Amino acid sequence: MSEILVLYYSRTGATAELARQVCRGIESVAGASARLRTVPPVSAESEAPARPVPASGPPYATLADLRETQGLVLGSPTRFGNMAAPLKYFLDGTSSLWLDGTLAGKPAGVFTSTQTQHGGQETTLLSMMLPLLHHGMYIVGIPYTERELSTTRTGGSPYGASHVAAHATVATLSDEETTLARVLGKRVAELAQRIVTAGR
Repeated sequence: MSEILVLYYSRTGATAELARQVCRGIESVAGASARLRTVPPVSAESEAPARPVPASGPPYATLADLRETQGLVLGSPTRFGNMAAPLKYFLDGTSSLWLDGTLAGKPAGVFTSTQTQHGGQETTLLSMMLPLLHHGMYIVGIPYTERELSTTRTGGSPYGASHVAAHATVATLSDEETTLARVLGKRVAELAQRIVTAGR
């Protein structure tokens, strides 16, 4: 059994909806399950601790979630072509996992959401890959053998799944965005299964 951590930050719901579709892709793989987690918002004005349990949605992630799972799919909205501060803040606190190599050799993928077609999706996806590479994770993308990657007129990238919100008030993914998010989850889960099986 492989459990994949789907860890994201979302403010308006679009990244959260991508996360749910990634989970569906993971759970389409026999023997794989998804563990959905989020991170609390951060403020530049204070470092007051977040409530230990969010008011709604999935629980907040802990380092134990990273230790206990066999793969990771990381999601963030785009902030000026970079990941959002709450997700970066959480990742900055993973140095103990780097020191003992906990994440080395585990597969990982990334996903994002932006307001506009050219709002920095690909640089955001790349920015999320950097700490994962430092941890020694295997980065999983989406190949062009997936037809939707060539036909999408909204989100989708070989670097990871994405969504273009286009100032919508409700987070509604296009058919291509939905498919590609599921493909990303499935690919990470399949690789995790191979790695687990090879290690037996």
